[in-house]
Amino acid sequence: MTSPPFSSPLAQAFAQGPVWFSQQMDAATDRVLLVRMAEEDYRQASFLDQRMLTQKSQPQWADWSELEAADQVGRRDADFIFHIGHVGSTLIARLLGELDGVFALREPQILRNFADLAATNGQPHALWSPERFDERLQTTIGWLSRTFAPADRALIKATSFVSEIATPLLGGARKALFLTVSPDRYIETILAGENSRQELAMLASPRLHRLHKRLGCDDWRLWELSEPVRAAMSWLSEMMALDAAAKAAPDGHVHWLDFDAFLADPAARLGDIAAFFGMEANTETLDGLAGGPLMNQYSKAPEHGYSADVREKLLAEARATHQEGIVEALTWLKDTAARHAAIGTLMTEHARA
Repeated sequence: MTSPPFSSPLAQAFAQGPVWFSQQMDAATDRVLLVRMAEEDYRQASFLDQRMLTQKSQPQWADWSELEAADQVGRRDADFIFHIGHVGSTLIARLLGELDGVFALREPQILRNFADLAATNGQPHALWSPERFDERLQTTIGWLSRTFAPADRALIKATSFVSEIATPLLGGARKALFLTVSPDRYIETILAGENSRQELAMLASPRLHRLHKRLGCDDWRLWELSEPVRAAMSWLSEMMALDAAAKAAPDGHVHWLDFDAFLADPAARLGDIAAFFGMEANTETLDGLAGGPLMNQYSKAPEHGYSADVREKLLAEARATHQEGIVEALTWLKDTAARHAAIGTLMTEHARA
């Protein structure tokens, strides 16, 4: 590969492959933050966001235009995992990352940057024109598609709210696993942990905004919604984003999976996912992963133990503690489905009775 003239040493190094990772961008200044990553660093990282930034990663800012000019690889064949949050996406990404030929990336922050920009895309106060947004999103997919071994393929597990831009990320060619749970299990999951409750508090406002925008209404006031109802609203907002992306994708490019169904038979469900993506996985490998240590670790912090049995115990405790609020939340969902045909259809298609 020939580097373009006037390219900096950093841009030239970036052009060689994923050793330098495009971690985030600053759209206002047209810069990209690069961090240095070994293949094992990618394998270990639960999140490719600000939590990975250390002195070891050597973070350095570079001009977008220079990186774009230097990197002429042109590969854009990554596949994706989209999800509604707290539905085992990190676990499944880790399991799939153990298969030959799979290069797993979990929650690149740069995709969150694009999801934030998408909120103003096409509006007069947007930082970029719609054409620049589309071009740079595709360029970023190319950067994230790079692998250490040419025969490998990248599998990108996005952050939950990145599902809002799932359609352009898939682009009619790439495939995605869509991970969900039923609304009652989602609400229990959110209420079962302090971290998930804090995240709910932070994301409830933008999720309600997205839901109102998708429905073309302003029916609800966030301050009037209890915590369990906010969890139900969050489930609905993220599910509608996934549903819209699925309807826009070509047939056979989206595979839906309920996390509880996965836990009921992880080896079989892993086999289904591998077959969908065209990954190589024999029965011995799948059984080994399903019975291996990853299934008994907290995937976001592998130093801590966690299992399906522990999850069930925590959900049962949340169900008992918040029983009244959960009933209120599920009633809110039913009433909402009765008022909006699109939600009623979604509930019928995706929610467990």
